[in-house]
Amino acid sequence: MRRATPEDIARFADMLAAIGTESRLKITQLLLTAHPEGMVAGEIQAELGISASNLSHHLEKLKHEGVVHVTREGSFLRYTVDTEALQELLTFLFSECCARTKAINADKIIQLCR
Repeated sequence: MRRATPEDIARFADMLAAIGTESRLKITQLLLTAHPEGMVAGEIQAELGISASNLSHHLEKLKHEGVVHVTREGSFLRYTVDTEALQELLTFLFSECCARTKAINADKIIQLCR
């Protein structure tokens, strides 16, 4: 991976902040399990048991920071994870902690991903 620019770092920090609440991390995790089809908002709400207004707030933050995409299907909104954006974020974190330094054992990270 090329060296991250200040803009990349700001974008990754915003993505981490967006994912960095319990509710939004659960939403991201749920959408990853539903990849590539994603889920409509009502399905997410039913699965997580949170209010529609609370869910809307969290989905908007995830969308704004590029973690999820939304598409309209009639009267429904379907949410999917932006897997390319998450891959870029994970590549950045992996390269900074495991490739440029020996702060974390890269082999242990790779074993977790398999």
